[in-house]
Amino acid sequence: MSVLPTRLLAALGVLPLVIVTLVAAPTDAARAWAPEARAAIKPGIQMYTAGAQCTGNFVFADRAGHVYVGYAAHCAGRGQNTDTNGCTTPTNPVGVKVDFVTGGNFLFSGTTVGTGHLAYTSWGTMQRLKIRNANRCAYNDFALVRVDRGSVGKVNPTVPGFGGPTGIAPLLSAGAAVYTVGSSSLRGSTVQKTGNVLARVGGGLAYEVNTSNPGIPGDSGSGFMDSFGRVAGVLSTINVGLSLTPVSNTMGNLGAELAWAQRYSGIVGLRLVRGTRAFRP
Repeated sequence: MSVLPTRLLAALGVLPLVIVTLVAAPTDAARAWAPEARAAIKPGIQMYTAGAQCTGNFVFADRAGHVYVGYAAHCAGRGQNTDTNGCTTPTNPVGVKVDFVTGGNFLFSGTTVGTGHLAYTSWGTMQRLKIRNANRCAYNDFALVRVDRGSVGKVNPTVPGFGGPTGIAPLLSAGAAVYTVGSSSLRGSTVQKTGNVLARVGGGLAYEVNTSNPGIPGDSGSGFMDSFGRVAGVLSTINVGLSLTPVSNTMGNLGAELAWAQRYSGIVGLRLVRGTRAFRP
């Protein structure tokens, strides 16, 4: 079975497819998130990095009160389309600009509704630490974009349609239900999808999943929740093969990826932000 990164067409160019403070930071409950119906930046938002389009997964925050949106580390990568090894593939550095966009498709590059800058990439961090564990190199595919101050007021952490998230999922088993939102510019619209886990891979660092509408280039980075609305994964690759499920996806285990980021990113107090509306699958 061949494995193709979901940023397959990112290289096409114009429209790629694919200080310490003594003041206590506000809690999530105290923060005035944008109302969900009017929020421009939320899970499922299109994110463009050096021309390549991906989908944001969930909202995160730190002890200082900064706000982040997550996506896949390969979304900021600079390798070839088939490069999936995060320990060896070149990547854009922390600080590169990322645009939050709505409406990107074949004919229209979309409307920029906010900006941010890459604050953490598992790929760049593994390279700095000289990690050589094969599973970690293949399946630790997670990055965080810090939302610029002028755009924070446009953020809501609720997953469109489904609601949530509600927390971090434990390790899932085959057959577990998953829920996700993808916003590929190839498709031209945001799609809510359901599916299930086919198998654990990489020693539990990732899962192979099947959904009602497989993830395609541009859906990379989108987040998966379990049947309780707990965050479970981040879309990483497309798997193409001759089987009962000829097209499936690999999603990284977000619980493991977030724990790794909390240890190595240097972002103090990094945590998931829960949705402002209850999860209803």
